[in-house]
Amino acid sequence: MSVHKIETYPTVLSVNQVSKKIGSKYLVHRLSFDIQKGEVVGLLGPNGAGKTTTIRMIVGLISMSEGDILVKGKSVRRNFTEAVAHIGGIIENPEFYGYMSGYGNLKQFQRMVEGVAEERIHEVVKLVGLEQALHKKVKAYSLGMRQRLGIAQALLHRPSILILDEPTNGLDPAGIREMREYLKQIAREEGIAILVSSHLLSEIELMCSRVVVIQQGELVTVRDLDKPQNEMEYVKLKLRTDNAVRAKERLQRMEEVTIASIAPEQKEITVVVRDRHIPRIVQALSEERIGLYRMEESRESLEDEFLRWTGGNYIA
Repeated sequence: MSVHKIETYPTVLSVNQVSKKIGSKYLVHRLSFDIQKGEVVGLLGPNGAGKTTTIRMIVGLISMSEGDILVKGKSVRRNFTEAVAHIGGIIENPEFYGYMSGYGNLKQFQRMVEGVAEERIHEVVKLVGLEQALHKKVKAYSLGMRQRLGIAQALLHRPSILILDEPTNGLDPAGIREMREYLKQIAREEGIAILVSSHLLSEIELMCSRVVVIQQGELVTVRDLDKPQNEMEYVKLKLRTDNAVRAKERLQRMEEVTIASIAPEQKEITVVVRDRHIPRIVQALSEERIGLYRMEESRESLEDEFLRWTGGNYIA
């Protein structure tokens, strides 16, 4: 039965031409994107781009003006209860009873949801690494522990997609790294899709397989972050040699290589070349007895790409 479901619903979340209009202003306008099973996808955009509005429409906190959202093939507009049953989420900060233990809070949620067994509580607690703190009072939890308890609660009913709005907000670097690893582990072990909205571009780059970028409520781009390099694609390489001038003289005679820049004092030269032609550069320098000490790809960071996509509007 589970195999049949995977084949029937390869797409867990489908946002189809969704708009949110207040008066004459569109907060979100004809937005469309899909998320597949097991993906971790980042939702990015400048301040006021419509990220939170989009998330609130997906989880049913606010209504759509136009379009529809499908979760495992169920329409949020027409089959609300069935659709949102597949969603787990934390919108803003998770709230708990501070005087109760983490276990007590999860038991309270268990009573509100049908079909959650005792074993499931221990499964999700182990998944987010809270075994040692499970019976401590939540008021003694750190912010990172509260966030993990919130994720455990969101996972109790075995959702198909986990939606998180700023899950690393307020965490220190160690907590951010810990959260990143737990989310990747959850996607891998539970096989669920995760949609993350965050202003930390460096974290999104490390955590997500794809990003959806929106601006002024409209889709700007959908970008794969872990797509393998195509051997026909051009790459920019920075080479450190024992003689940058001689390296330039040799490489500029090669039709497949374009010299981008040279820094003789640092003994560095930057070239643009197709991925499949890189071995020819190494061979050419070797034949000329030019020492090659380092070769590294000069790639745009997600921050650089984001600023280019949004015309310099920084995320917030």
